[in-house]
Amino acid sequence: AQSIRSVRASASSREIMARSGESVKVICVAEKPSLAASIAGFLSDNSHETKRGLATDVHEFTGRPFQGCRSAHWKVTSTTGHMASVDFPERFQNWDAVDPAELFSAPTIKRADGRMVRHLEAVAKGADYLILWLDCDREGENICFEVIEACASVLKPLNGSIRRILRAKFSAVTKDSIERAMTSLGEPNRNEALAVDARQELDLKMGVAFTRFQTQFFLNKYDRLDSRVLSYGPCQTPTLGFCVQRHLEIMRHVPEPFWVLEPTLGAPNLAEGELIARWKRTRLFDEEVARALFKIVNDASTFLVCSLDVKSELRVRPGGLNTVEMLKAASAGLGMGAHRAMQVAERLYMAGHISYPRTESTAYPKGFALKETLQTQKSHPVWGGFVAKLLDDGLMTAPRRGVDVGDHPPITPMRVSTEDQVGGGEAWRLYDFISRHFIASVSPDCEYETQTATLTAGGEEFTVQGRAVLNHGWTEIMPHRMLLDFRLPESIVEGASIPIKSINIRGDTTSPPGYLTESELIAQMEKNGIGTD
Repeated sequence: AQSIRSVRASASSREIMARSGESVKVICVAEKPSLAASIAGFLSDNSHETKRGLATDVHEFTGRPFQGCRSAHWKVTSTTGHMASVDFPERFQNWDAVDPAELFSAPTIKRADGRMVRHLEAVAKGADYLILWLDCDREGENICFEVIEACASVLKPLNGSIRRILRAKFSAVTKDSIERAMTSLGEPNRNEALAVDARQELDLKMGVAFTRFQTQFFLNKYDRLDSRVLSYGPCQTPTLGFCVQRHLEIMRHVPEPFWVLEPTLGAPNLAEGELIARWKRTRLFDEEVARALFKIVNDASTFLVCSLDVKSELRVRPGGLNTVEMLKAASAGLGMGAHRAMQVAERLYMAGHISYPRTESTAYPKGFALKETLQTQKSHPVWGGFVAKLLDDGLMTAPRRGVDVGDHPPITPMRVSTEDQVGGGEAWRLYDFISRHFIASVSPDCEYETQTATLTAGGEEFTVQGRAVLNHGWTEIMPHRMLLDFRLPESIVEGASIPIKSINIRGDTTSPPGYLTESELIAQMEKNGIGTD
């Protein structure tokens, strides 16, 4: 409790330090060793010295002013993620002596990594300031208070129990972002940290209680069960349930035969010379009726064009890119699974190529430097020409409204990086996608017209469709989303007669749904609020 109360720094204390001009010692703690190294490089202009600490590296330098001191002494180090884990006290560890239901009301304890705690204590001893550079999400906020717990008691006291503990907020590992964070240091958010504590406790109690219950229950009922522990997890179990449900749908599917009429138009001015019409009935499950209708349409020999409907359409630009959409795209189209994509994204972020890749927001916050971020990409050798056209011709478009949950902005490129600079392969594919997605989000919508002709023959109704693309818009920068232009022949007008070149009756059987892809499974998790980004 004392360490939490000490978070709030006294303004008068800072003024005293500034007036005294004495040297101050500043400790910075990041969430990962690579992030600590980057922060030290930016803050010291790469003039820091690196030493090995008890758990992670410690980067030291002097000369940078802070809070009125012209030449503070700086140390930058890191954790390696969470330092503490939640568990039950010893008396609840015995499966046979404790009813699983008791675990829901059982107390919990946090056990910290002793080596990491000793490391932070050694680095922070006698420091005047502690600056927390943990990732700017709930998990990072929770680790902030783990770091405070380890360091608060060894910081230099000021005015009794007051200690100065500050929180840095940043969304990209670039010099500009780190310097901006230094000008807006605040306080860690205790409520967000407590939200993680609550989730950890709920996960522990549900996971352990149900794991013990179902293990004891099922192992006594099935001799062939090939597992000593049947694990339950609040996220893993319902997610597995989606896969099992789809599997059951596939197993229960009974193929059913059906028939489809597929007439071909003999319209002039066709590139391929023919156009297949779509049957309004779609398909019939009665072969005898289907063949009778086949004969009627075949005997008619011509189609009458009953109507031609032309409709203006938009393929709207994408919204800001959040974590879920990035992982779905990586799994579906970039050739990497979600776990791997997150690893690659973290590396790109740590190297300063992209902004923080863990965000639920799809809306850019008010004041976000959209034009400046786009301007940066104007010199890119691959898509710079498209960006230049957006900016120079005034085609840059306001992004879609989206959702801002207040965590981080959507994922964006932070600098112009070539394939060689990001390391090629997976890293380039992901950076390429993120950059193009951002550019697309501020590009004009794709505009096109759909042409739908309704035809009749022998009393049966069919349709043919065409499309005229008026402006490719954002799809030009994301060519895999680009629409093809295929217009209906000029001879297809209302009231015209079009010869039936040929007609085919195709027999087939219904198919079960396919197994869930990883991208589809992620979408199901997002829809049902399962797990965290």
